[in-house]
Amino acid sequence: MLGVFANAWKMADLRRKLIFTFLMLIVFRIGIFIPVPGIDREVIRELIAQGQLLGFFNIMSGGAFENFSIFAMSITPYINASIILNLLTVIVPYFERLAKEGPEGRRKMAEYTRYGAVILGAIQAIGISFGLRNAIINPGFLTTLLIVITLTAGTAFLMWLGELITEKGIGNGISLIIFSGIVSRIPSGIRTVIEYLRTGTTNIFIVLIFLVISLLVIAAVIAMEQGVRKIPVQYAKRVVGRKVYGGQSTHIPLKVNQAGVMPIIFAVSILTFPSTVASWVPNSRAANWIVDNMNFQSLWYNVIYALLILFFTYFYTAISFNPNDIADNLKKYGGFIPGLRPGRPTADYIQRISGRITLAGAVFLAIIAILPTLLMTVTKLPLYFGGTSLLILVGVALDTMKQIESNLLMRHYQGFLK
Repeated sequence: MLGVFANAWKMADLRRKLIFTFLMLIVFRIGIFIPVPGIDREVIRELIAQGQLLGFFNIMSGGAFENFSIFAMSITPYINASIILNLLTVIVPYFERLAKEGPEGRRKMAEYTRYGAVILGAIQAIGISFGLRNAIINPGFLTTLLIVITLTAGTAFLMWLGELITEKGIGNGISLIIFSGIVSRIPSGIRTVIEYLRTGTTNIFIVLIFLVISLLVIAAVIAMEQGVRKIPVQYAKRVVGRKVYGGQSTHIPLKVNQAGVMPIIFAVSILTFPSTVASWVPNSRAANWIVDNMNFQSLWYNVIYALLILFFTYFYTAISFNPNDIADNLKKYGGFIPGLRPGRPTADYIQRISGRITLAGAVFLAIIAILPTLLMTVTKLPLYFGGTSLLILVGVALDTMKQIESNLLMRHYQGFLK
């Protein structure tokens, strides 16, 4: 591993990308500690401690919500805007046409996503300001307006920062921001476990069980992320001039989990919405029902969570993977799957295989996502940092390492993944 980093550091362009990514993540971490003016943060911390706000959302934001910093809303509005735009590509012909127009269409879609993120961020900021009005030091229109503008600007800045990392750094910027936020909460989680051990709330045997399960989850996530279904492909021989092309056998690698960590991120973003709405009308019957039934440990929360993950896994795979394009490219270059005719039969076969492995990947993601609830029931530890967090950490780390590896392989260095 050290040798790989040494080789990566020798490449000037890769070194610049790594340094740039690191510096941008430092900027993100600095912003975590810049408070929103006019807010009593002790009131926010008390609400989180009482379980009235999702502790996991605080972890996803890297502690920004607990500090009620300028990044308190994290990139949730941007993710929600991405979900809405992706749904519109299936419903609205205009957005469907944009999605198929190549780089120019993607640029336009990204522009609409930014506008949507700002609008949703403003709406969410208004709701948060109204719901947490007891935490406002000097309530008033101008103070509330300042809080709304600050929160919205913080989300817009994070959106820009993530896109900047994706463009000039290494890895997916949005995912890396979430990754760094989760990693930053590990020390506080360790301190909490140590405090539980010191006070006798738990024992070393329970902690060891949790560590073993965590290692097994990490191994399972890596195996699932690396797992592929290889579809054999044969290329017919072609004579072009005096040269003969084709005639070799290869395969199409279909990832078992083609959606990666995006279904988890999408589902978490959707599930934070009810708690935000509940904060708008505190002490009402609807708000009390949401607090009681849509918290991290409730049955309803975990059932809806699992169903959302199943839906978004199929949805994200459907919009990012097109069997018809693969079948057309095979036919264009003289390739075929043994026993199948080129064209529609090949596309149907690939679609059928993709559906089967997507089901396995979706079920795996759902099990990993609800694992913290099961562990909390057994160990009695406050495990907001559980299967979902591990999945995001491992998934983002693998994606980033693959990008580093591709840069290394271009210079004939050995990468992380063998």
